[in-house]
Amino acid sequence: MEIARPEEDTPPANVLAQSRGGPTVLRILLGTQLRRLRTSRAISREDAGYEIRASHAKISRLELGQVSFKERDVADLLTLYGVDDPDERSTLLSLARQANNPGWWHKYSDVLPSWFEVYVGLEEAASIIRTYELQFVPGLLQAEEYARAVIMLGHGNAPVDEIDRRVHLRMTRQKRLTGPNPPRLWAVVDEAALRRPLGGTHAMREQLEHLIEMATLPNVTLQIVPFARGGHAAAGGPFSILRFTGADLPDVVYLEQLTSSVYFDKPEETDHYMAVMDRLCLEAAPASETPRYLRRILDELG
Repeated sequence: MEIARPEEDTPPANVLAQSRGGPTVLRILLGTQLRRLRTSRAISREDAGYEIRASHAKISRLELGQVSFKERDVADLLTLYGVDDPDERSTLLSLARQANNPGWWHKYSDVLPSWFEVYVGLEEAASIIRTYELQFVPGLLQAEEYARAVIMLGHGNAPVDEIDRRVHLRMTRQKRLTGPNPPRLWAVVDEAALRRPLGGTHAMREQLEHLIEMATLPNVTLQIVPFARGGHAAAGGPFSILRFTGADLPDVVYLEQLTSSVYFDKPEETDHYMAVMDRLCLEAAPASETPRYLRRILDELG
């Protein structure tokens, strides 16, 4: 993943306040600060790598927040970059230590691929999550039995205890929606996802009832794209947009594939997806009509 770096300076003293997303976001924030300091001194990645006995590629990965930090390396880089103020050094070294602490999702590392671990960390930090789904109900809105059926599609041969852990991970991610300082979730779901039977009639009834309940939350907006709308702006497939408040992070567009994921962060890319999402929300039925649509599908289940 490549996270773009805004050019604006961010006061290091404010960095430690941005700990909501655990180590993923903290690594990116620290990388941002180190890149800012390096470029302000016109020091190349090669020279910075030489200082900590590493390659320029290692410096690039550090600045992108893709790897963990050694406190000694951060201290050496700060010296190279001319950071001699004790408070500033202390703040950034403390950030390096915190960035190496595992997030709550670390205990699921046996079932959590590294490419998705990055997303979970970003999701934990996001203040706004906008998502479009075509085939399934969005993961943050899935009821447990439905979630199990979705997970079984890709892991049908896995042991029962592994499936249980994957389901539990998904249910744990959802707790942010009803916890303190929850994100704003704005989901647009194609009618096909709501009519595709997964897990049997009981699971689908439970899922539709769960959506009706979740749609009442003040921080959740759920819209449906009815079949009658025909084609629409997001014909290319599902995607999510993560936005952050207060952190030195750009918007991130997330596309999930079968065994990997793609992240876009450059404005010329994210702006396009944001425009598509805005058009999609206009083309979808208003959120006020969502309960009626869901109850109608429920009635048709019998």
